[in-house]
Amino acid sequence: MMVCTVVVDGFFGDGGKGKIVSYLAVADDVSVCARGGVGPNAGHTVVREGVTYKLRMVPCGFVNPETRLLIGAGVVADPEVVLKEVNELDIGNRFGIDPQCAIIEPRHIEADRKGHLKEKIGTTGTGTGPCNADRALRVVKVARDIPELKDYITDVPAELNEALDAEANVLLEGTQGTYISLYHGTYPYVTSNDVCASAICSDVGLGPTRVDEVALVFKAFVTRVGAGYLAGEISMEEAKQRGWDEYGTVTGRQRRAAPFNFDLAKRAVLLNGATQIALTKLDILYPECKGAADYKELSSEATGFVEKIEEELDLPVPLIGTGPGVKEIIDRR
Repeated sequence: MMVCTVVVDGFFGDGGKGKIVSYLAVADDVSVCARGGVGPNAGHTVVREGVTYKLRMVPCGFVNPETRLLIGAGVVADPEVVLKEVNELDIGNRFGIDPQCAIIEPRHIEADRKGHLKEKIGTTGTGTGPCNADRALRVVKVARDIPELKDYITDVPAELNEALDAEANVLLEGTQGTYISLYHGTYPYVTSNDVCASAICSDVGLGPTRVDEVALVFKAFVTRVGAGYLAGEISMEEAKQRGWDEYGTVTGRQRRAAPFNFDLAKRAVLLNGATQIALTKLDILYPECKGAADYKELSSEATGFVEKIEEELDLPVPLIGTGPGVKEIIDRR
């Protein structure tokens, strides 16, 4: 039976979507993995066999050598970053990009690194916001206009729908997080488009009736890069003491941190129509759980935390990350 799963973040991004997507791509024998979301301002980290990959454009499903990898039309793309990742991962024979992806140009990057966007909003400086603004004005180039991308141009909606018609497993990879959605986040400290589950479907050209599962990723604590409100925020010093001192994949900036927020989690479930929860970095909150592969191996404190999430959100937590590696996960499905 085919399954189409959308993976999105329930907080402010940086929740470990890359880990979850890479695991599902292998565990569920995914035929096609398509990337929606904003652009190269999103950094996804995958650790496979001790090697760390930091991706900004290519879907994390690359870890399965049989998975077709696509970038949907809703994404804004930096051709330099796309081609670099395709070449480094040696995935040119199974990679495709929609002809209508908007293209980030040097002028967009320049605009993103000064003035209001840099000084007030604290953007990543990757050009995504100015590119999306120009896209709305209908003055951007698109992927079909870039000669270097011509070998990879493909009809992403057609590929995805054909895969589902053939009863293959399809995985949709979101970016950023619910609360930096342009529409539903802490405006104006948000990204330049919606990044909730329905938007990811739109980005890649799949209608809502084709989706079976929405996996909402929550880290065991909350982090945020850049400006904007963060309820329960702790100091950088305390974050270091707790082992919560993380750094942005794209910017290298230290992420601000706070304890798990059940109120935000409940609203994220509502906004995304979540059907299940993927909980990551449980081993950071409970170090004794590092590398656990079975739920029975978790401490009583850790299982109590998981069960509280299930009770408060009224959803199962079938996937639990216990380390950075692709296989360091408890799969209770």
